[in-house]
Amino acid sequence: NIFVLLCICVFHQVWLLPVLEAVKVSPLIEKVSDHKDFKKLLRTRTNVLVLYTKTATSGDSHLKLLSDVAQTVKGQGTIAWVNCGDSEGRKLCKKVKVDPSSKRGGADDKLLSLFSLIHHSDFSIFFSCIQSMVAFLKDPSGPPLWEENPEAKDVVHIETEKDFRKLLKKEERPVLLMFYAPWCGVCKRMQPVFQQAATETKGKYVLAGMNVHPAEFDGLKQEYNVKGYPTFCYFEKGKFLHHYENYGATAKDIADWMKNPQPPQPKTPEVPWSETDSPVFHLTDESFDSFLEEHPAALVMFYAPWCGHCKKMKPEYDEAAEILNKGTDSPGVLAAVDSTVHKAVGDRFKISGFPTLKYFEKGEEKYTLPQLRSQDKIIEFMHNPQAPPPPEQSWEDKPSSVSHLGSEDFREALKKKKHALVMFYAPWCPHCKNSVPHFTTAAELFKEDRKIVYAAVDCTKGQNHELCKQEGVEGYPTFNYYNYGKFVEKYNGDRGEAGFTGFMRSLRGRDQEKVVKRKEEL
Repeated sequence: NIFVLLCICVFHQVWLLPVLEAVKVSPLIEKVSDHKDFKKLLRTRTNVLVLYTKTATSGDSHLKLLSDVAQTVKGQGTIAWVNCGDSEGRKLCKKVKVDPSSKRGGADDKLLSLFSLIHHSDFSIFFSCIQSMVAFLKDPSGPPLWEENPEAKDVVHIETEKDFRKLLKKEERPVLLMFYAPWCGVCKRMQPVFQQAATETKGKYVLAGMNVHPAEFDGLKQEYNVKGYPTFCYFEKGKFLHHYENYGATAKDIADWMKNPQPPQPKTPEVPWSETDSPVFHLTDESFDSFLEEHPAALVMFYAPWCGHCKKMKPEYDEAAEILNKGTDSPGVLAAVDSTVHKAVGDRFKISGFPTLKYFEKGEEKYTLPQLRSQDKIIEFMHNPQAPPPPEQSWEDKPSSVSHLGSEDFREALKKKKHALVMFYAPWCPHCKNSVPHFTTAAELFKEDRKIVYAAVDCTKGQNHELCKQEGVEGYPTFNYYNYGKFVEKYNGDRGEAGFTGFMRSLRGRDQEKVVKRKEEL
């Protein structure tokens, strides 16, 4: 089916070319005929997709599709239906300049131009499946799903396990399948490469993609040892032979490997930092104190080999150490401790994150220095040791309309609120830091509404870690929606102010409609 979309501020109008018949409208699809009700719907909801039909007749399958979409985007988007065939609906359609019987629905060129500027240069979007409609409604300005990308036309896109089994059973050519998740950054970077490889090897091999993030594919992931995204599996005549792993990440690498598929190459083991030609002094639990006695000015980096920030900093730290070691009047030395091996020293200085830099003077700890990350800054500090600037005020300590909760008051606080959106976070998490100002602004907008709360839980603090585990937090930030203390759903919408406020407006809009209906019944 072809859906023609117009993006007008916060709502989208849709014309379904095959008209509806045998209508049994789902309660989740809002049927609108009055212009005032229509305007109110657009004002109180976010991301409204409006379906206009010529008559009230069509196949149940289309309504089933839209009902499934409405169920999935509940709280984040709304589907409304206007029947331009009845007397009231005809007035509304005329008012908003919609004619479902015409090719473009009778919309004027200004609206089409506006849509072009805001969303896509092409006015027709093909919704091939529920997932693509859901993705569009949750983030109308976001990129299309991979299967909708015209440049990915040579990739076989698999939606169900049944289709997956069918492909393996019937396909004679070798198949390389990319298991991925839509949110995975590495997957997004690999998609253009995979597309190019699919085009270059078209006819010889089949390159396919499958989103296996939904829980329904847990069995499939276990069967093919999918522990992260993307995972590439190679099949011949329906049989799994190898994972494509450690052979390069270009289209040519993939095409060359397909000519002669081999088992995964073993990763070259990483040489421990202390065993390289590092100019840094590498300390142990046993040597730590005696080293500080011998060196009156020492900067010590506590690190973990797996830590990404530590890996990024190592070359800078090495270069700074080399420069400091060359001088005859060196102001001090640089040292490092692998805290995953030498745990006693880490425990002694309460090391809880990596890397942690501490400056010691005559064997005594003087400063903790989170701001030192580059070679220049390290050398500058060693020549003129100064106390670091005061730490940035925590989110919890800043005045705002966000309620900061912990394990001791979480349940009790949420029981009192009809609508609670809770952000579970870690202070060090970059994605959390990006979300904080938008979440705070949304909380400020709704601060007068006693039934609403925007709350936050620092999962790294005290007993909150256990609470976060109980609430299904597996990564940061995680957003959960609660109704009078009961978990309803995870919020996966836009993490900007519009997403957070739109979500709550949709909920309050529904509340108001229920009140109106009750009054009418009385």
